[in-house]
Amino acid sequence: MTADGGCYLDLATLYRNLVKERMAMRDPVTLPVMVKGGDWAYGCQLVDEAFALLPGLAPPPRIFTPMVLTDTGAKLSKSLIRDGKIPPPPGARDWMLDITTWPGDTDSFVDAMVWLVGKMLTDPKHFYRSYTTQELDRIMTARPASSTGVRAREMNLYRRYFDLVATGRKTIEVRVQYPNLRNLAAGDRIRFVCGRDDALTRVKRVARYTSFEEMLDSEGAANVNPDSPREQQLANIRRIYGPEKEALGVLAIEIELIEPVTA
Repeated sequence: MTADGGCYLDLATLYRNLVKERMAMRDPVTLPVMVKGGDWAYGCQLVDEAFALLPGLAPPPRIFTPMVLTDTGAKLSKSLIRDGKIPPPPGARDWMLDITTWPGDTDSFVDAMVWLVGKMLTDPKHFYRSYTTQELDRIMTARPASSTGVRAREMNLYRRYFDLVATGRKTIEVRVQYPNLRNLAAGDRIRFVCGRDDALTRVKRVARYTSFEEMLDSEGAANVNPDSPREQQLANIRRIYGPEKEALGVLAIEIELIEPVTA
C-alpha cells in the first residue's frame, strides 16, 4: 500500500488490542481472559502474528461470544442508537442498551445473565450463531421464574457425588474457605450442577474446621459419602484440594434437598 494508492487500513483497533493484551499478560499471578464478539475472531489472527514477533509473551486465552444483531442482520450498534442516528430495533429492551435500566437488582441481573449463558452452553452450536435483539428478548422472556424466589449459588459436582446429593443420601458437602464462601450461612440456597442435571438444596448449617481429618471425625464420614470408607474419602478430598487449599480452612456444609433433579 502506498500513501497515494487510495487504500485505507484502520490499524487503531488492532494496535489497541495488541497493547491491551500484551499488558494483561505481564501479570505473573492473574490469568487474564479476553471476552470478544464473534466478529473479532479474524482480527485476532493479525494480533497473534504481531505477538509472534514480540519476545517473551504469548497472547491470552480468548472467549468469543455470539454477536447481537438488529432485525436487518446488521451488528447492533449501541453508540449509533444512543446518538439518535438509528432507531432501536424490534425487541431491543432498554436494559440491552443500558444495563442500569434493568428492572431489578444486581443479583437478579447476574442470575438472568448466568441463566442465558447456561442456555447457550446446553448446545455448542449456539456459539456459532448470531442473535437478533428480538430473539434474545424471546429467549429471556421464556426464562423460568425461580420456584423459591431466593437466589441460589451454583456449585459443580462430579457425577458420583452429585447422584448422592440428588437422592438425599449425601447431607454434608465439603469445600475450603475461599473468599466467596466465607459468608455462606444457614438458609442460603445452593444449586448443585452436573452436566445438564441440577439439584436445588438449602443450607441447614455451616461448620468450619482446620483440617479435613477434623471435619470427618466431627461430621461423620457416612454423611459426606455413605458409599466410601473414611480413609478413602480423605485421600479423594486431598486429591481435589492440595495442602495450600486445606490451609485456607475447611467448610462442612449441611444441606437438604428442596427441589428434584431437572434435566
